[in-house]
Amino acid sequence: MTAQRIESGNGASTSPFVELDRQTWSRLANKIEQPLDEDDVQRLRGLGDQLNMREIHDVYLPLSRLLNLYVAAAGHLHSATTTFLGERGSRTPFVIGVAGSVAVGKSTTARVLREMLRRWPDTPNVELVTTDGFLYPNAELERRGLMGRKGFPESYNRRALLRFVSAVKSGAEEVRAPMYSHLTYDILPDKEVVVRRPDVLIVEGLNVLAAARPRSDGRSGLAVSDFFDFSIYVDAKTSNIEQWYIERFRSLRSGAFSDPDSYFRRYADLSDVEATATASRIWKNINEPNLLQNVLPTRGRAQLVLTKDADHSIRRMLLRKV
Repeated sequence: MTAQRIESGNGASTSPFVELDRQTWSRLANKIEQPLDEDDVQRLRGLGDQLNMREIHDVYLPLSRLLNLYVAAAGHLHSATTTFLGERGSRTPFVIGVAGSVAVGKSTTARVLREMLRRWPDTPNVELVTTDGFLYPNAELERRGLMGRKGFPESYNRRALLRFVSAVKSGAEEVRAPMYSHLTYDILPDKEVVVRRPDVLIVEGLNVLAAARPRSDGRSGLAVSDFFDFSIYVDAKTSNIEQWYIERFRSLRSGAFSDPDSYFRRYADLSDVEATATASRIWKNINEPNLLQNVLPTRGRAQLVLTKDADHSIRRMLLRKV
């Protein structure tokens, strides 16, 4: 992607982003000691991702330092505000949004950030919640005729998601979210994710950076991203993401798809040719339209864009100017 550029009065081209290549970005870690080891990387790596120790060092060490600085700055702002108000309110969680396409690796990014931020002494309690839990149950999607549009904005209970993030950011002692199973491809009716005032909450999902929907009375409502203190968009060429999606689908045949309880058990015995054709069809009919219509347009709303090359490595960073 390229940053949006605006012509200034003297004809110079300006951008609201600072653009950095990987080599320049990696130097910004400022000699931070590596907190993760190879076992951590193996545990955090998503299917198809090429996450390795070099990626942790070059990309995620500087990013964790940047986020630690933002958390500290939020603390200073909180202190200044409470002094101004003459109150003694406690800080609310620092909330980070992570967005991007299906198969781009945003879940891996969110998991790595959770582990990295937990290693900083001032943010030991870091929680991660995905928006999958706010999808309508399959029965409700069937009732609404939306099973073929699962992952599109209308397939989520956006009010519930908004209430959840709002409660977290309001400082509620305990906030609960539905739990989603990728095995059964549905909400687990008897399980919940419980968040109890973490230092940092990471919210990961396709549409977390979407703008607010217009209200029926013509006024603008709230968006989930209005409650974010920092936001990240994981980016790549659409053709690369499609290839990663197909490769992941093929790999899942001998993994999750082979489980007798898997919603996708019918795909486990597909041949390579059949699996490629099926994955391509799903991508073209569902994931690519959702990416182009709903996810990609939110990229410019992020404070940091991490751009991947064809090998899944992050090669460029766009950081919004402050």
